[in-house]
Amino acid sequence: MTTTHSPSSTGLATRLLAGQAIVLVAGALTVGLVAAVIGPPIFHQHLLEAGHQQNSPELVHIEMAYRDASLISVGIGLLISLLAAGAVTWFLTRRLRRPLEQVTHAARELTMGHYAIRVPAIAAGTELETLAAAFNTMAARLDSVEDTRRRMLSDLAHELRTPIATISAYHEGLHDGVTSLGPESRAALEEQTQRLARLADDIDEVSTAEEGRLALDLRSHHVTDLLWAAHEGMRDRYATKGVNLLIDERSVAGRQVLVDRSRIGQVLTNLLNNALRHTPAGGTVMISAAGDRDQVGITVSDNGDGMTPEQLDHAFERFYRGDAARTRDRTGSGIGLTISRAIINAHGGSLTAASAGPDHGSTLTINLPTP
Repeated sequence: MTTTHSPSSTGLATRLLAGQAIVLVAGALTVGLVAAVIGPPIFHQHLLEAGHQQNSPELVHIEMAYRDASLISVGIGLLISLLAAGAVTWFLTRRLRRPLEQVTHAARELTMGHYAIRVPAIAAGTELETLAAAFNTMAARLDSVEDTRRRMLSDLAHELRTPIATISAYHEGLHDGVTSLGPESRAALEEQTQRLARLADDIDEVSTAEEGRLALDLRSHHVTDLLWAAHEGMRDRYATKGVNLLIDERSVAGRQVLVDRSRIGQVLTNLLNNALRHTPAGGTVMISAAGDRDQVGITVSDNGDGMTPEQLDHAFERFYRGDAARTRDRTGSGIGLTISRAIINAHGGSLTAASAGPDHGSTLTINLPTP
């Protein structure tokens, strides 16, 4: 079996050996300079002070022995150092080559769109372990983004299919003379056109929010003002459907939050729209708030359809709708809760959902930090 070395590991070995060789040569030159130029005069002076005569045979012989010993010592030391440097380079390169090849292979797979690739556990030092962990985190994030992209395209195609099919059917009917352009046809076409426009706006909105590009005009606002504004904005729609809309802001009287009023109003409207869609006539939706020193919680609860644990897990995903009980009203784009959570996250808060189960209602809670 032939062993192949990657260019990265070969280059690393060459650089390591070259670096150590430079250090060794510099050290050898320094030692040689001392032994050949500086050492002999000092040694000669000590011999004279010890009683040896200038240019005597004994003095000459001792100095020659000193020079020979110095040169032999430097040569042997340099040879041993070079061998040691080569051994250390071989050991380090051998230890680093496998992890580097694994990271390189994983990176190449990643560039080809194989986002499920991961670097196996590396026991080659803290630095390489950190590199592998960072790479795996990046790969997992890319895998998640790619999975979201695929699901979003699939869901988007599904969402577009109904209005496009409706418009196409009316167009064919008008073209064939089967359908006339009366008030009913106009209303149906307008409804589907508005649905497409609303879908396009919502997609742009959720992309802006999730990418952190929201421009927030943060100011202090009383929580009670925010709740009553949302209540007033939805009161007529609730009355039309026959759903009771109640409000309880007593526990947060006087409390303020630092928010973008328009964006928080958008979130509350989304939550109230969601509750209205899933609450039958005669049902009740309650807006309430409570708080402590660090945060204020705003809750929208209803006694409508409720959600299963599986539906709760996917409640904030784009285009997600549950079973038939939660899809009888198709007026929403399916990403209102996704937009809402992204907006609340941009405020430094959180948006959560809870339900006791089907037909037991749902509760959506906004937690916002206080100034």
